[in-house]
Amino acid sequence: MVVTVDFFTPIVDDAYDYGRVAATNALSDVYAMGGRPIVALNIAGFPENKIPADVLGEIIRGGADVARAAGVSILGGHTVNDAEVKYGLAVIGMIDPRRIVRNTGARPGDVLILTKPIGTGVLATALKQRALSPERTKMLVDSMTLLNKDASEAMSRHDPHACTDITGYGLIGHANEMAEGSGVTIVLCAASVPLLEGAREAVEKGYLTGGGHATRRFMQDKARVSPSVDETTTSLLFDPQTSGGLLIAVARARADALLADLEKNHPRAAAVGECVARRDVSVVVE
Repeated sequence: MVVTVDFFTPIVDDAYDYGRVAATNALSDVYAMGGRPIVALNIAGFPENKIPADVLGEIIRGGADVARAAGVSILGGHTVNDAEVKYGLAVIGMIDPRRIVRNTGARPGDVLILTKPIGTGVLATALKQRALSPERTKMLVDSMTLLNKDASEAMSRHDPHACTDITGYGLIGHANEMAEGSGVTIVLCAASVPLLEGAREAVEKGYLTGGGHATRRFMQDKARVSPSVDETTTSLLFDPQTSGGLLIAVARARADALLADLEKNHPRAAAVGECVARRDVSVVVE
């Protein structure tokens, strides 16, 4: 049995889309382990008498639609009066204990595959400042509501050594967790990391996140970024993601087959680096 919980404040303006994003994100931890979520409970905070109740209904409807698409039954939940809107899920899944994929276990020589492009943090910040076009807002929501279900199932067919989903610590922060837990160094190729359209522009216009700055400070002695990597790209590699993709460590001999398996549902999946013998830092960006 796998049990997890995740909830957060609104990331987009539309209540229904917010519910979808939060539910997709909450299910992701189970998928990252190679598990299958089966049931969930709603968790919500809502400012009573300040926002119409039908807004909460739309949030929960969005979560229910995502759960239904994932084959998950929402059995109920709990709502409290709160000054700020919050929503998410407590999720129960099942997994074969002989096939659990952890965020440790990566080996020197492994290829690292990222299943979704990055940039949700800076784009969501731009959206909050009303500086994101409707087209890019839709693209952002589409990315954050793309379930990691198919990626997890594809991963499980190719004997992965380790996996983590990319969320609040950004690509470098979560790569650091994998590297330290596995006793390896992760070398990321900056040019290979897929980016959401408009993400570079958002950084260049100053729509940076507090979380990205915090991770960068925390990682200053754990990561080394080559001077040849431009500042915009570096900021995006630290950008905190909401409902990001999976970072999978797989044997080099299996990497091409896994990418081919991901092509249908995750067409922007890419090999973004490799694991090498432990060096003086956890993550190197070249």
